[in-house]
Amino acid sequence: MKKTLLFLCLCLVLSSCGWFNTKPEIATVLAEHFDYKLYNKFDTLSYYPIFSKKLDDLSSSLSNPKTTKAFYLSNKNNPILITRFFANGEIDSLLNYLQFSKADGINPASFKFNELETLVKKLKANNFKSIDEVYPIIAELEIKTADALLRYTTFMNYGVINPRNIFNRYYIKVKRPDSLMLDSVLKTKNMFAVLKNAQPTAKSYLELKKLLAHYRDSLGDENDLSIQKIKLNLERLRWQIPIKTEEVVMVNIPDFSLTWFKKDDTLAHMNVCVGGKREATYTERMKTFLRTGSLDDKPKNHETPQLVSVFNAVQVNPVWNIPVSIAQSEIYWMARKDPYYLSNSNIRVYYKGKQIYEPDTIQWNRYAREKLPFTFKQGSGEGNALGKFKFVFDNSSSIYLHDTNNKYGFKLKNRAISHGCVRVENPLKFAELMVKDKYQYDQLRMEVNLPPIDTNRNKQFQKILAKKNDSTKVFRLKPSWFATRKNVAVVIGYYTAWAENGKVQFRPDVYEYDGILWDAIKKYVR
Repeated sequence: MKKTLLFLCLCLVLSSCGWFNTKPEIATVLAEHFDYKLYNKFDTLSYYPIFSKKLDDLSSSLSNPKTTKAFYLSNKNNPILITRFFANGEIDSLLNYLQFSKADGINPASFKFNELETLVKKLKANNFKSIDEVYPIIAELEIKTADALLRYTTFMNYGVINPRNIFNRYYIKVKRPDSLMLDSVLKTKNMFAVLKNAQPTAKSYLELKKLLAHYRDSLGDENDLSIQKIKLNLERLRWQIPIKTEEVVMVNIPDFSLTWFKKDDTLAHMNVCVGGKREATYTERMKTFLRTGSLDDKPKNHETPQLVSVFNAVQVNPVWNIPVSIAQSEIYWMARKDPYYLSNSNIRVYYKGKQIYEPDTIQWNRYAREKLPFTFKQGSGEGNALGKFKFVFDNSSSIYLHDTNNKYGFKLKNRAISHGCVRVENPLKFAELMVKDKYQYDQLRMEVNLPPIDTNRNKQFQKILAKKNDSTKVFRLKPSWFATRKNVAVVIGYYTAWAENGKVQFRPDVYEYDGILWDAIKKYVR
């Protein structure tokens, strides 16, 4: 019994002296790489507290401190990245990618490039007299390598920032890195592949990136507004928009245009009108409105939201369900001014779901517009604000694309004039592409008094016209619904610069979103 106890005590003493310690892999790697036996003295028990303190000190500057700490906790604070990637040169590859991030409009300083390069040079210099001098260099290099790798792959794959954090009307659920993705980056055994796979590959991105280099060469001023605008839109192109369809209708707000893409082909391009810009004093007036609750203090904001969805229906000869905000701000005043405005405009008034057939008898001055008990619908017909076509898709903002009875708006240079929905200049062409087949398109044409393309249906068309023109009967135009072809996505986005035929197309910042985005990313892209 005494011999057994003595043996156990001896084991503990020997263990505490390091006799049974397993040489860490980092020691072998560095000793072989530098052919310097000093690294064989690498003692994990001495290194761990230095690493832990350095990790705590740097925590506030890390892009993902939670993920980083969890990774090293699960790996017992071992210098995993230096062990795997220093000797084989992949940390040098990381430095190269970081240095050339400038080509993507990102400042290498965002990744602490100079600090990281200095640490790599110190380790490569191999001027250590004792193993204790090595520990703080290894600890700091390991942590900053991990942070640079996480930050770089995030920036390049997903963008510098999440647009939903800075824009009130940005409803696109862009893909962002989760903890599993970040952890997989740190766990990689092929850093070069991770870096290579992080590079954006979209043609639109690569062409604009190429033109950024051209503008830098020709202008020579990194603070030039054109260069700034290109950087902003490279950032927008890095945001991963969740589209799974071959066909996409892209509405670009600053360009006041719509383009229908099918893979690399363009099926249609046309002008659009979008929502009007919010008032210059919007923020101040909104504070007042929230305090008073008076509609007189409520500021206007008709900016079209950024969103992504899929078309699901076309309504022909639509009825316009007039939003409460428009009823309060416009319809109410027009009805007070002219008792016959509603009937002349084919606007029906409802009270508790029942139609009021003589709206000109309503004494509007008896009702506060904040508490209007009425709802309003504009019937189908030539004067309908939605025109003859409404293109529907699911969204939380009650936004849709539609025709308009005000064609003059398409002649304007600044077409930010709607209440938020998107007006389409050539709705018939758009409808032709949207419906399922030629038969449905002919049916749609006849609904709006246009002859069918298929002449075999002319007799059917004449009967429809005769029914509408029969003076002995009251004909009431009603809306018709048509199913759309499946999997046609719509993206309403905001791009103020893009590449086209080897040149940059610049557009005015109609909603002043460029300034908001620049304030959010400028410290990373200057």
